Amino acid sequence: MSGDPRIEPTMVKAPHGARTMEIEWADGHKSVLPHEILRGYCPCAVCQGHGGTIHFVPGGDLSLRDIQQVGNYALQFTWGDQHDTGIYSFRYLRSLCQCDACKPTFSPGSVP
Repeated sequence: MSGDPRIEPTMVKAPHGARTMEIEWADGHKSVLPHEILRGYCPCAVCQGHGGTIHFVPGGDLSLRDIQQVGNYALQFTWGDQHDTGIYSFRYLRSLCQCDACKPTFSPGSVP
């Protein structure tokens, strides 16, 4: 792991049929990530291109079908339309948090 408790998940919960995923972090923070945010900020090149700037891209099937861990640093999701090319680092997932404490500094790709 990274050694930074802000980006070390201790629990990931995404119940079948739900429209949010919850991540509890080693620093005690809990992120509730709506599927719309996860899918809209998919970091893959198909969704974001190669420009480096992350943009919200609406659309796509928001049913989360599968979650796979990628090494010790990321998660990969398979959506209902079989889109599965985004690899979401734990740092990136933390940056997508929409809670009241995080939202004022919301900036995909950065950790406060």
